[in-house]
Amino acid sequence: MEFTTEPFDLEEAPAHAVAAREVIQKAQLDAVDVGPFGNTAEGEADRVLAAVGALLRDSLEAGATRVSLQVNVLGEDTP
Repeated sequence: MEFTTEPFDLEEAPAHAVAAREVIQKAQLDAVDVGPFGNTAEGEADRVLAAVGALLRDSLEAGATRVSLQVNVLGEDTP
């Protein structure tokens, strides 16, 4: 999955961005990459879906006005 939260703040990570990143970092996913303009994570479907629900709930509660989210499903034979 790939996600961003808004509004952006280039000076300091907003509370909603911190909340979303904490959810993803605690979700026991296989790969997590956190950056200033986008975040990615990979893992088993059940864990990713649980993380998506928590990410939306926590980031919106922390003040996000928009969450952009993309989820890709990769098969076992997909590189």
